[in-house]
Amino acid sequence: MEQLWLTIKFLLLGLFQGLTEPIPISSSGHLLIAQYFLDVEIEGSNSTFALLVNSASLIAVLIIYRDDIKRLVINGLKFFKEKTPETRRDFMFVVYLVVATIPAGIIGVLFQDTIDSYLSTIVTVGVTLVITGLALWLIRNMRGQRKDGNMTMKDAWIIGGAQAVALIPGISRSGATIVAAMARGINQETALRFSFLLFIPVSFGGAVLSITDIVNDDNLATMAVPYIMAFVGSLVASYFSLKWFMNIMAKGQLKYFAIYCFIVGPLVVLAWFLLN
Repeated sequence: MEQLWLTIKFLLLGLFQGLTEPIPISSSGHLLIAQYFLDVEIEGSNSTFALLVNSASLIAVLIIYRDDIKRLVINGLKFFKEKTPETRRDFMFVVYLVVATIPAGIIGVLFQDTIDSYLSTIVTVGVTLVITGLALWLIRNMRGQRKDGNMTMKDAWIIGGAQAVALIPGISRSGATIVAAMARGINQETALRFSFLLFIPVSFGGAVLSITDIVNDDNLATMAVPYIMAFVGSLVASYFSLKWFMNIMAKGQLKYFAIYCFIVGPLVVLAWFLLN
């Protein structure tokens, strides 16, 4: 019975992570909230759990954006032989993705342990959710006109810097990168696509860095079923959540996520103080 309950917990956490990963409300922050208020402990398995649920979200992104990825790869390689406006546009888009990955990669390698030690708290999440809400509210009515071919190297560095800031729990990665892109005058479709294609190298890099911790996870054998359920839950939830969010972006309704953050952030902080 205990193992069954543990499996259910991991399934729920996987579903919760998958639901919140694509939308701009911070999946890492919401997982901290869920674990705290539901008294769910993932002892000794944080790296394995994080790898599995993030890998599941990565697979969902790869499935949804498979046509864009295929086009970027083909045209990016073609650029070395055929320098047409189309191949140049897609080649530079790939270059911008690589550049935008650098800030979060450097900050993550140097300071991720410090961030986890000092900022992975419920109070931090409550405060940073409000910050996320403010950022979303400020760009809620922006309708940029710049598309893939109009992006610049400066855009890539600014969006990459926003992604680095999102290493802090409660700051949404998708929210930060989309806000940065739209603030630069990039249209909603390109901002969304760039944000989630940018998630691919970040997620893959995090998986590589987690391999050693996972191999040394003493609970790997006994936790196989809960891990699998968390993975499946995250995959399914990520896919449908991202599809839903794409529709929300097309309608320009980011203000509802801002309002959500304004409500949940203070409530989380208030609840923490009342319970401590």
